[in-house]
Amino acid sequence: MSNSELLESFRNAYKNLQLLPLITPEELVRFRVEYGDDVIAELKQVIEDCSPQNNKIIFAGHRGCGKSTLLAELTRHINHQYFIVFFSISDLIEMSDVNHINILFAIALQMMEKAEEQNVKIKTSTKDALYKWFATKTRTETENVSAEIAGGFNLWGFLKNQLKINASVRHDIKIEFERKISDLTGRVDEIASIIEAAINREILVIIDDLDKLDLGTVNDIFRNNIKSLFQPNIRIVFTVPVAVLREIPIRRTLETETNNQICQMSVAKLFKKDEIRQPQATPIDETISVLQKVLERRVPTKLIELGITRQIVLSSGGVLREIIRITQKCCSKCLLEIRKNPQNQDVKIDAKIVESAITDLRNDFATPLGKSQYDILTEIYKEFTPQFANEAEEQKFLDLLDGLYILEYRNADLWYDVHPIVADLLKRRGLI
Repeated sequence: MSNSELLESFRNAYKNLQLLPLITPEELVRFRVEYGDDVIAELKQVIEDCSPQNNKIIFAGHRGCGKSTLLAELTRHINHQYFIVFFSISDLIEMSDVNHINILFAIALQMMEKAEEQNVKIKTSTKDALYKWFATKTRTETENVSAEIAGGFNLWGFLKNQLKINASVRHDIKIEFERKISDLTGRVDEIASIIEAAINREILVIIDDLDKLDLGTVNDIFRNNIKSLFQPNIRIVFTVPVAVLREIPIRRTLETETNNQICQMSVAKLFKKDEIRQPQATPIDETISVLQKVLERRVPTKLIELGITRQIVLSSGGVLREIIRITQKCCSKCLLEIRKNPQNQDVKIDAKIVESAITDLRNDFATPLGKSQYDILTEIYKEFTPQFANEAEEQKFLDLLDGLYILEYRNADLWYDVHPIVADLLKRRGLI
C-alpha cells in the first residue's frame, strides 16, 4: 500500500470513529451492531404501556454506553406508531444553562419544526398564531409569517438558533414562565393536540444528552422541578446519568413521579465478578465478539494487527465510547507516524501503538485525581462496592462514577469496578 493510500485509509477510519452516536438511518445501517436489543424491547414495552397519568420515562446509563445509538434504533422500530420528536438538548441550549423551563420550551419548538418537516396539515391561521407566540418569546417577530414559511425560510431552525446562542433570550423565557409554568405546559399540550389531530398518531418525545449535564443541574431539574417538567400530557423519554440513580432522594422522586418507569442500560460485562481478579480470568467471549464488531465496522482489518481489537475492547471496560476513544487515539498516532516517516508503508495499529494511546489516556485520567479519590478507587477495586464515611465521600464517588473512573455492572447482583485504564494507574502507584 502506498503512503498516500495508507494515509487515506487511516483518515477514513478516523472519520468513521467520529460517528458516535449513530443517529441517522444511514449511519445505523453502516455501523450499528446488534447490541442492546433487550433494552430496546424493554423501552418499547414501557412506551406502549404508558397511561395518560403515567407517561414519563427515565432512561439511565453511563456516558458512552450506547444510549443515543440505541434510542435512534428504537425510533426505527416504532416510527410507524408515533409521531416521534427525538432531539439532543445540547443542540438547542447551552449545556451550562439548561433548566426545566427551557427544556419545555425546546419540546414545543421541536414539535413545531418536526411538524413542518413532515408537512403536517395545520391551518395557516393556527400555524401563524403559534409562530408569532414563539417569535415574541425569542424576540424575532416578523410581519409576514405565512410568506416566509411559503418561501422556504426555516423559521423553526432560526428560532432554535436564537434559543441556542442568545443567553438573554433564555433568561427572558425563564423569567416569564417560572411563575406561570402552566402557561408554557399548556402551550406544549396545545401543539401536541393540534399535531395529533392532524396525523391521527400520538406524540413521543425523546430528549437525549440530559445525561451529560452536571449532577447538580440534573438534581435541580429532576428533583426540585420535576412536577413542572412532567406536566405536559404527552409521552416523554428523558435520559439521565447513571450516578443520579445512586442518590436515594432523587431516585425516590423519579420512581414516584414516573410510577417506576425507569429503564437502565448497563455497561457490557467483560468478566464475571467472581473471576475478574483471578490471574487467568477468562473474558466473556460473546460480549468481546460483539464489541470487536464495533471496530471492524469502522476500521479495516488491514490497519490493525491480529488480536489488537480484543486488547482494545478489554481496555475499555465494556464502554462503547471508550472503545472508540482508544481506537481513535491509535489512528491519530498512526497518522502522525505516516506523515513523519512517509517511507514507512507498514504502519498498523499494533501493541506498541495501543500502549502509547493508553498511556495518554491514563495520564488524562490521572490529572484531576487527589488522595481522597485514589482512596475511593482503591476501595472499589478491592471490594466492588462503595462505603461512605460522610456525604463528601459519597459525592466524590458519584463524580467518579459519572466520569467513567468507576463503572457499574448489573447481573444477578449490582457491583462496581474501576475502569481498566484507571486500574493500571492504581497499580503503577502501588495502591493495588
